[in-house]
Parts: sequence; C-alpha cells; structure tokens
Amino acid sequence: MIKKVGIIGAGTMGAGIAQVAATAGCVVKIYDTKTAALEKAKSDLEKIMHRLVEKGKIDSEEKQRIQTNIKYVNSLKELKDSDLTIEAIVENLDIKKNVFSTLEKFVSDDCIIASNTSSLSIASIASSLQKPERCIGIHFFNPAPLMKLVEVIPSIQTSEETLNFSVETIKDWGKTVAVAKDTPGFIVNRVARPFYGEALRIYEEGIASFSEIDKAMKEIGGFRMGPFELMDFIGNDVNYTVTETVFEAFYFDPRYKPSFTQKRFAEAGYLGRKSGKGYYDYSENGQMSVRLQSSLNSEEKISNDMIFERILIMLINEAADALFWNIASSEDIDNAMTKGVNYPKGLLGWADEKGIDWCVKKMDELYNEYHEDRYRCSPLLRKMKNSGSRFFD
Repeated sequence: MIKKVGIIGAGTMGAGIAQVAATAGCVVKIYDTKTAALEKAKSDLEKIMHRLVEKGKIDSEEKQRIQTNIKYVNSLKELKDSDLTIEAIVENLDIKKNVFSTLEKFVSDDCIIASNTSSLSIASIASSLQKPERCIGIHFFNPAPLMKLVEVIPSIQTSEETLNFSVETIKDWGKTVAVAKDTPGFIVNRVARPFYGEALRIYEEGIASFSEIDKAMKEIGGFRMGPFELMDFIGNDVNYTVTETVFEAFYFDPRYKPSFTQKRFAEAGYLGRKSGKGYYDYSENGQMSVRLQSSLNSEEKISNDMIFERILIMLINEAADALFWNIASSEDIDNAMTKGVNYPKGLLGWADEKGIDWCVKKMDELYNEYHEDRYRCSPLLRKMKNSGSRFFD
C-alpha cells in the first residue's frame, strides 16, 4: 500500500495532486527548486482548505490533518523514502529525463516513478532509468482535486506489477482510472483535438464567429464550455503547444494540423483568461465579453445544428479511431471524455445514439467536399456500418 508520496513540482498540478494524496491519507512531500513556488503552494492550500471548511465539505480537524500530511522540501534527496513519486514539471522531455535519472539515485528499488505528462512518450522518459519497469504515466486533469479522471499509461517497459499497483492506488484515492496505450496524447488529448481544431477550421473558413461556434456547442450539444471559451481557459499557448506536439508525434497527420489563428493569438500574447485577452476579453473580476467577430466571407451561413454536427462527427471519428488502434477500451474512452473534460456524453455512446450509418455518411460528406485526408472515415466505423454493430449493447 502506498503510504509515502513524493511530488516533483509545486505548480498548480503538483500542488493539486499532493492535495489528493494527502486527503487519501498519504504522507506527501512536495519538492521544488524554487522557494517561492513552495510558499505559494502552501498558501494556496490554506485558502482551499479554508473554503472547504466554510462550505461544510470538511471540518477543521480534517483540514488540519490534510495540511499536516504535506511537507514542502527543496532537495530531491528528501523524497528518498517515497513509495511513489509523481513528476509534474514543465513539458520538456530532456528536463524530465534528467530529473528521473537523478531521482532514481535516492529512492528505493521498489519506488514507482511516475510522470504527469499529458503528451510525452512514457517509454522515452522510462529510458532514463536503470529500472525502467518501475516507470509509468499517471496523468491527472486540472484541477486535480475536482476532476475525477486519471489516465494511467504503461510504457512497453512498465511491469504488470507497477501497472496494477498504480491503478489500485489511484482508485484508492477516489479517482476513475482509464488505462491508455503509450501513444501521443493518450486518450483525452488525442480524442479532444477536433473540439478545438475543427472549431478553428470553421472560423478560418469564415463560416461562423468564435461566439457563434461556442453557442452552437453549448446550446445544441450541451457542452459546458464552447471550444474558444475552453481554449481561453486552458491558455492558447498551452493548447497550441499540445496540438503542435501531437501533430509532430503523429508524423504530421493532417487530422492534428495546428491552426494559424491559434498560433497568431499565442504569439500576440492573447492567451485567454490569464492574460485578460484571448478569443474574448476578460475584466479584472473575470467577466467575459465578446471581443472579435469573424469577418464572414462565406456566402452560405450554416445553422448551429450544422456547426455542432461537424465538430461532433470529427470527435466521434477520433474516438472510434482510438478504439480501432487499441489505445483504450470503449468504456475507458467514454469515461475519459466525460470525466476528464466534462463532455455531456461519451463519444462512442453518442455514436450509437446518432447511428453508425449517420456517422459514416457525415464523414464521407466532409471528405467528398474537401478531399483532404483530415476527413477520412475511421475504418472501424465503416466496418461497424457493414456489420450493423454498435459500440455498446
């Protein structure tokens, strides 16, 4: 049983994961090279705990227990007694590998060494270790204490024991686990790409504005946030970098091609909420207002339904392809999208609801219009149409 946890990186993700582990009863040490980051993490936790007490979610005794379970350290050696370490630092492969190879000198042979990376190769990270079989991806979503999903990603080096122990630990922490193959973007960051990419494509074609596209996805699709609201929330720099990483990792498959619109917004510093300006404007108190509208050059104005259906079918097609390539089970794919990014329905279940025939027809319509490989229909959807099968019975 995991009792002692080391967290590398005191940023938002690291601090959030520490809170999850401490709440579950683990003794946690957060390591960071920056004293200011450690102090901020401690201060932020105090505020979070205070709010939870005010809301009646925990009592003052529980607040004290959680905070006492977390120690803040500035030496990697302090993590030597950890049963599990989770790295949550900058998305840079060389930096992660350097940290892991250094960490391995201090921890026991039984310590699991995990990365919270959202898109980098676990196999590559594991190669920095003398015992790569102990390495695994454990990917939390932001904010870690609130989001139910955790992707667990074994690499080709990961032992069954490490995988099973990691899955059980994360379940013990009260999370829903989705096991994913070690491929670019894993489940969520792969399957979700069309939510942003196709929305940007619709805008760039002059078909609809940012706010019109967001409205369609919320009012027709039931999504909590539209694509442009969500990109502003995540940060255009972060979202663009993930898109670029996935595009390159998939050998420049046109389905994952980044958008010049998002690139220019990131270059201009229009990062979204954190910069006060993105696809929308944000006041000091966080209120959102429409800043830019598309200069619509399309002669044909399409309906909200058509906008929603175009983005939805691209999402369904991506989810079907993830299943086709054995990235994860159908249950884990749908759990990942509903619990990892709060989609109103699982995409494969949505495909069953709309009908597999409808899915293939919509993809073929897009391909016939554009003749781009971006709009190729997943072989799995076509096979299912021919056999009359469904994703779920």
